[in-house]
Amino acid sequence: MLLRLDTTDSRPLHEQVAAAVRRAIAEGECAPGERLPPARDLSLALGVNANTVLRGLRTLRDEGVLEFRRGRGVTVARGADGRSELLDNARRLVEDAARLGYGRSELIEMIRGLA
Repeated sequence: MLLRLDTTDSRPLHEQVAAAVRRAIAEGECAPGERLPPARDLSLALGVNANTVLRGLRTLRDEGVLEFRRGRGVTVARGADGRSELLDNARRLVEDAARLGYGRSELIEMIRGLA
């Protein structure tokens, strides 16, 4: 699993860790049921404190994305790979925008305004 943090991102590091793991799952780098590397290994790879990684992983556990099992480590929860759902939602958004007369560039600007 290849995770990276954006040094220009102003969000707290634990949120960036959670987002990086979420994206890895969405991109298929980690499948449901698959075990994640230990928090210590992730912290070394990301260059952050292990407690920061654990805080990010606990956030994902609370969201139902990860499961913590004593003696088995941290695994990706069943149904956590929501990339296909995200793509379906994006397609519907593009279709809805077109139906309402908005072009892609206008839609992109709307989305940028949300961030």
